[in-house]
Amino acid sequence: MASDKTKGNLPHILVVDDEAAIQRFLRTVLDAEEFTVHQAETGHAALAAAAVIKPDVILLDLGLPDLDGVEVIRRIREWSPVPIIVLSVREREDEKVQALDAGADDYLTKPFGIAELLARIRASLRRTLQQVPEPVFTLGGLVVDLPRRLVSVDGAEVQLTPTEYDLLRLLVTHAGKVLTHGQILRQLWGNAYLEQPHVLRVNISNLRRKIEADPSRPRFIITEPGVGYRLQTPR
Repeated sequence: MASDKTKGNLPHILVVDDEAAIQRFLRTVLDAEEFTVHQAETGHAALAAAAVIKPDVILLDLGLPDLDGVEVIRRIREWSPVPIIVLSVREREDEKVQALDAGADDYLTKPFGIAELLARIRASLRRTLQQVPEPVFTLGGLVVDLPRRLVSVDGAEVQLTPTEYDLLRLLVTHAGKVLTHGQILRQLWGNAYLEQPHVLRVNISNLRRKIEADPSRPRFIITEPGVGYRLQTPR
């Protein structure tokens, strides 16, 4: 059963990896954080477990012995919005993009830091609990009032162009999730702009100049090199 936070049940995490050492390591870490851990070693076992357990988050390795992890993501996405965080040794940008475009919510390359993994899990759980975006998103000094279309930083209103606002709103509604260049371009400009990533880069740069204290070291909009962008979530 999926966890019910209002009743105090522990979040259920499904770990999908065929390496016994990784399974043991993640179980130790997640047990210590008081998650309920379930494990699967193959793609087919993962699909069955996801349907029966209905986990709150899935941690998925791509290199499974029977099904490629990207195929597992596609099949799960046919019926479930459960957050999927990929944990993989695959470092090529096109492989990361393929997994994210298939429906993964996040991607960490092995070896990864435990603190970062736990932060990504917490962000995924927050998105699941929210169901719909909060009317007012607050992160540090950044405040985005979605109903009123108002943006402020440290109490001062920020004037955005319609395109910059739409870009920020898209990032806010998927806060904590990596959005690929293709996903953002398709959503905001349409398929005709998929081969024009410079349009996105220019708008991200302009947006950062308006909301970041130091655009060269952004606190809010994080670049996932070669993949896309992610808006930080409140800690």
